Amino acid sequence: MLQVSNLSKSFGSQVLFEGVSFGMTERERIGLVGRNGSGKSTLFKLILGLESPDSGSITVPRGYRIGHLEQHLKFSKDTVLEEACLGLPPDERELTYKAEIILDGLGFSPEDIHKPPTEFSGGFQIRINLAKLLLSEPNLLLLDEPTNYLDILSVRWLTEFLQDWQGELILISHDRLFMDQVTTHSMLIHRSAVKKIKGDTEKLYSQIQQDEEIYEKTRINEDKKRKQLEAFITRFRAQASKATLVQSKVKALERMGEKAELQDEASLDFSFCESPITAKQIGEVRDLSFGFENGPLLIEGLSFTIGRRDRIAVIGKNGKGKTTLLRLLAGELQASEGSIRFNQDAKLGYFGQTNISRLNPNMTVEEEIEQANPRLHRTRIRNIAGTMMFSGDSALKKVKVLSGGEKSRVLLAKILAQATNLLLLDEPTNHLDMDAIEALIESLDSYDGAVVIVTHSELILKKLATKLVIFHGNRPHVFLHDYDYFLEKEGWSDEPISAPTKHSREEKLPNENAPIERGKNPARSPQTLKRLIKGIEERIMECESRVAAAQQELAKCDPKDHVALAELSKQLKELNELIETDFIELEELSGELQGR
Repeated sequence: MLQVSNLSKSFGSQVLFEGVSFGMTERERIGLVGRNGSGKSTLFKLILGLESPDSGSITVPRGYRIGHLEQHLKFSKDTVLEEACLGLPPDERELTYKAEIILDGLGFSPEDIHKPPTEFSGGFQIRINLAKLLLSEPNLLLLDEPTNYLDILSVRWLTEFLQDWQGELILISHDRLFMDQVTTHSMLIHRSAVKKIKGDTEKLYSQIQQDEEIYEKTRINEDKKRKQLEAFITRFRAQASKATLVQSKVKALERMGEKAELQDEASLDFSFCESPITAKQIGEVRDLSFGFENGPLLIEGLSFTIGRRDRIAVIGKNGKGKTTLLRLLAGELQASEGSIRFNQDAKLGYFGQTNISRLNPNMTVEEEIEQANPRLHRTRIRNIAGTMMFSGDSALKKVKVLSGGEKSRVLLAKILAQATNLLLLDEPTNHLDMDAIEALIESLDSYDGAVVIVTHSELILKKLATKLVIFHGNRPHVFLHDYDYFLEKEGWSDEPISAPTKHSREEKLPNENAPIERGKNPARSPQTLKRLIKGIEERIMECESRVAAAQQELAKCDPKDHVALAELSKQLKELNELIETDFIELEELSGELQGR
């Protein structure tokens, strides 16, 4: 298996690794984590031989095949299916059913696989490369952010595929839940070293925190002892009678060495500026329909309300209209039919996938933030830039020299500069590392306003969502509960089937390599539980109001109008069932809150 020994790598004055060593055993799957820029992708390049280490070695057995996800998009075949089959061994190229299963899991329809690869977006072209990689079945699979271009159904399929993977795996991903579901070990690049443990990322970060607390206590105690020794040496150095003792103390001081104080690492700080609003309802979408010219309707007859503290997640397959819905809410597109109305005190902050292209390449980071809110003092602008890790002269960088991830941070900084009470966020975590995502989730959890977010991260869905807009089936619909309840009651009815692998076999992994428990729900904070309870209480009141209105309509209805009577009766039944379900959930959440 792979063996890394005493590996060091630097770029100029930046030291990525120093004396790093680790190994892998058979069927081991490692989740590789670390802050952006810590060297995760560089480690992959070193393993692949695309970069050379400054010192140390990487050893693999003879004939051991390493596969990685190609980012360059160059295709030689006429159809997606033919291109994917290139990943199969030469003697299996005719077994197209294997490629069809993988492509189905990655979101390609039966019609798509017979189209040219060049007809698809860059994200779907990356999926073709992913299909080729999975079909090649290497001994060691290197995956660097494989979920960035996948929708939620494809992520769920890939999760199941990798859980059944019987080779070795090193995975880089900002999606903590996805990573923990498919790995057996976790490894962190931290302070130019690596820490590897058996278990999930929570266990790893907890161990790191404990190790650093012990280090700091030891350093402080040694520092006190050093000062005592220095004081003794200084006091008695001139006394001949103490010469032997002083010399002994000098040698003890030399042996002791000196531990460097651990410096806090820079991290993102999402401190949203909130604009107060007293209305219970910030916005209302009524009978909304939209389709691009000469194209099918992406949204038809969609209605929902945005409460003051709602956390609405927009989920579903790519290309179905999720981003379009946010653009409609943000006013970038106009509805074909229906209406979108906001409270007069609503203040929107919008993070969109296409907004990066609207940054002025010749402006600095500081100037872009100032443009979002010209009334801000320069000190405040610099503080916001600093929270997005553009401290000092970094805030004076021009947009045109920034990476994609840095540009995303500029967009988030512009939102922080505005006073808002409704955030519209389209995949805001794609360029954030795991620590930054945790910080964003905590900030959104405590944000005193409403959030509408497009995401494929089930971690975010489980921790934040109180209401769902689901693009699934023929038309989007609203689900007035959280994501766990959606999975229990509706689920993804057409999830793709799992793909068999060459290494698949019936026996389980040996205990020492057993994967961590899967499907475990993240713990919800008391603040989240209180918000969920408040949301359900408001929903019950809204439903009861609609019941009263329907009963009034029923009383006025012509007894001979059987169609109207049937429709009103059905509506009353559905509302009463929803109220009953809400009361059950309210009782469960109240019990969970009392237990905390």
